[in-house]
Amino acid sequence: MHDSDPNTKLTTIQHVKRNLATILKRGNRAVPVKTRAEESTSFWRQGLHELCKDRLALIGLAMLFMLIMIAVFAPYLAPYDPDDIDISQRLQWPSLDHLLGTDKFGRDVLSRIIFGARLSLLMPAIIVVISLTIGTTVGLLSGFKGGLVDSLLMRVVDIKSSFPGLLLTLAIIGMLGPGLFNAVIAMSISGWTGYARIIRGLTLSLKEKEFVEAAKALGTSDSYILLRHILPNVISPVVLLATLNMAGAILSLAGLGFLGLGAQPPTAEWGSMLSDSQGLIFSAPYLVFIPGVAIMITVLAFNLLGDGLRDAMDPMSGGMVKEV
Repeated sequence: MHDSDPNTKLTTIQHVKRNLATILKRGNRAVPVKTRAEESTSFWRQGLHELCKDRLALIGLAMLFMLIMIAVFAPYLAPYDPDDIDISQRLQWPSLDHLLGTDKFGRDVLSRIIFGARLSLLMPAIIVVISLTIGTTVGLLSGFKGGLVDSLLMRVVDIKSSFPGLLLTLAIIGMLGPGLFNAVIAMSISGWTGYARIIRGLTLSLKEKEFVEAAKALGTSDSYILLRHILPNVISPVVLLATLNMAGAILSLAGLGFLGLGAQPPTAEWGSMLSDSQGLIFSAPYLVFIPGVAIMITVLAFNLLGDGLRDAMDPMSGGMVKEV
């Protein structure tokens, strides 16, 4: 009977494939909605709505926007060249000519703070992006492949985690030499394991879902499943973590600059500005106070925004739970 009716076989196979494709299309839905695109739009719209109701998060976002604008338009906002030395104007207290005073070389502090915003924002962002990329790759492969691959990668993560982050960073800088670029490399190498652990856990949960099983049954390649179906579902919580980690990266990079292991003179960077002024804390305290306040404001902005994003994107908090 089966041999005499090949059309029935073909119809049955096509029907099974259509069912698997339907499961696959519905796989990424967090709540019952009509389409995945509508669900995604609704989720982000609801998250944005919740974020807009958080005043502290909006304050952090406004602060961060102002800092980015200052960094972008630094050449137009700075009243002087940040590296212009004028010994006759050294250690001038804040005045109309120099709103934030001058340092021990007569350089305008305001101009150096404005230009320092570029490195103090860009370099930590690069560190977080590199760490996130490495951690995401390791976490996805470890969680999805399992078995020997998972064991090997997790042992690497365990070995890496056994070293204190700061100690490993200092050791790498010791081998590469002091400098901003080397500091970025060292911090990127030492900061990816947290992302890898989180993404591995999420991937282990997602790969058992029916939409992943359906994709495998349809013969979809592993790389397509990882990039198209798993990555979009794990990246959101990790991006929120990255926003919070930006504050730590800014503090760490400023700390390395203060120790003389980060940006080198005459580069305008807030941590190195603190290092240059540590011997003048009593005679010219503004040289220590002003870069410290700049670092504090930037870290506060990222913390406020990160906390707001975390609460807004949590489906079990506030208004989000009403949508479920």
